[in-house]
This record gives sequence, C-alpha cells and structure tokens, in this order.
Amino acid sequence: MTLATVLRPWESFSHFSDEQLEQLAPALSRSRFPAGVEVLRQGDPTQEAYAIESGEVVIQRQTGYGSFELARVGAGEIFGETCFIDGGERSGDVVTAAESQLLAFNPVALRALVEEDLALHLALYWAFWKGLSGKLRGTNDRLTRFFGAAGPPPVVEPTAPAVAVAGFRVGLSDKRKLFEEQRLSSLEINFLASLSRERKLAGDELIFRDGDAGDAMYVVLEGRVMISKFIPGAGEEALAFLERGDYFGEMALIDGKPRSADAKADAGGAVVLAIPREVLAGILDIKKVSSLRLLKLLCSLIARRLRELDDKLVGWFIISGGQWGVEHPPATPPR
Repeated sequence: MTLATVLRPWESFSHFSDEQLEQLAPALSRSRFPAGVEVLRQGDPTQEAYAIESGEVVIQRQTGYGSFELARVGAGEIFGETCFIDGGERSGDVVTAAESQLLAFNPVALRALVEEDLALHLALYWAFWKGLSGKLRGTNDRLTRFFGAAGPPPVVEPTAPAVAVAGFRVGLSDKRKLFEEQRLSSLEINFLASLSRERKLAGDELIFRDGDAGDAMYVVLEGRVMISKFIPGAGEEALAFLERGDYFGEMALIDGKPRSADAKADAGGAVVLAIPREVLAGILDIKKVSSLRLLKLLCSLIARRLRELDDKLVGWFIISGGQWGVEHPPATPPR
C-alpha cells in the first residue's frame, strides 16, 4: 500500500497531491505499539511529529495528584507537531490508549525535504495549522464541559462586533511597520497593509463573542486584547492576553465553526487590524504557494497558546486537589 493511499482519506492531508504524499516517504517510519506504552515523555527534547494510522493516544501531564489528561488523539490525526514547530520540550507524556500504529516524521529528514520544495513546505504547515487550531478549539470547549454541572452561562444580549470609530484612521506606513516587524515579504506586507481594516476599541469593548460566526482574523496593532471564556460556576476566565503582532480569531476561518471564546480589548483599550476572510484566503491560497512566512508565524502563535492553556488546565487540576476536570481514567504507562 502506497503512502498516498494511506494518507489520502485523512482530513489533515486532504490538500496534498498524491505526488507530495509520496515525497514524504523518506521522512516517515511506521511503528506498532501495544496499549499502555509510553511513546513520548514530558521534558524530552525530541521534535518528531506523529500521525496515527490506527488506534488512539492520550496526552497527559504527571502531577502530585496523578495523571491529568490534556487530550486524546485518534486515527487520522497528528500529534507532537508543536515541538517540531517551536523546538521546545515535550509538554506532556504520550501513552497509547489502545494498540496503535504510528507514522513518525523524522524532523531532520522532513526539514530537508520541505526546504527543497516550497509547495510541499506550505502543504505541511497547512496540515499543522489545521491540526493545532482543532486542538486549541477542543481545549477551549473542554473548559465549559468540566464545569457543566454548575449550569449554563447567563443569557447575554447579542453584541455587535466592534466597528471602526468614525474618522479614526491608521496610516498605511504604521500598518506596514507592523508587518515588516514580522519579516513578511514585500508582497505580503503590501497585501495585508492595504486590505486590513483598522478598529479602535475602548477599554473592555467586545470584538467578538463565543458562538459568533467568524468573518475575519485580527492582529493587535496597539494595546492588549484578552481572549476569555465564560466558565459556568467560575465566571469569566482569561485564556490569553495578546499584544502587538499577535493574531487571533483564525480558528473560525479554518473550520467554519463559531467562535470558541470571547475577545475584547483590555482595560486600556486597543487598536486591531481586521483581515477579512477573503483576504486571508487569498494570501494563504494553497494552490498559489503563497505566504509560507505568515502561515509559519500563525502556527508558532497557536503552538504557544496551546502550551499556555495546557499549563492553566494543569494548574486548575492541582489547585482542586486532583478533583477538577477528570473526564476519563488516565492511561497508565508501563512500570
């Protein structure tokens, strides 16, 4: 069975051509693991990414109150890509929850392959972007399920998205400077600076609400933006504070699902640039081999937010004495 035949049905690789899938073969190795085997350990410096051909793995963190489950990843999905992207240590243990067949991407061989082929490079990071965004959405959704017994959040009147303040303008040179700081190409800088829409926000002013439809991605130009989630029984919980150059709101544009959290200006107010869906689609068009730099930047930002949110979840578990957020019995690695 060819690699293209194995990977073609997977959503993560649906945008690859058969030729590109076969190009990955030299960087891949296949291994089978019985249930209960530790594949990766927290703190490891390794950078392999894995695709699950069959079976399921649990990503978990060891604490003084036992194992805390961060995520479950099943057939057709990728894990371990965060370390390939940011070069950091493993943030948790990975243990097989069932007999599993895994495809491991050798990081050295994979980097050599994509550096020689821009289209393959872009396709790979598209797969990582989609996978990371799905994990971030899933983590956001877990927050409300853990506290679901406390009842639903209060009914809030729908709030219209923030609109441009009358007469407020950001100069094209100021927009260009922001994107130049991110070392984007001249084409990308011109495209984003010309087609983004500025919005000036008062302190605590809402940009979008959990459950809203998504029509734009945003980047912070001035001030700070808070990403938060209403937790039944706990109130509003800040998930991230974003500053100049940080992007947010991209998940709804990737999967077409509603927003999974609130976004609003911090107390001091903010200025953000809105990048409409059609503009983002144009600059990240997989068929045009467009903005690899922007795509890699977005992957890095999502990877950082996932690490921060995992730390928060584990912190809550420890504060609760090991009682909070336990949905499944943890997988147990061999002694």
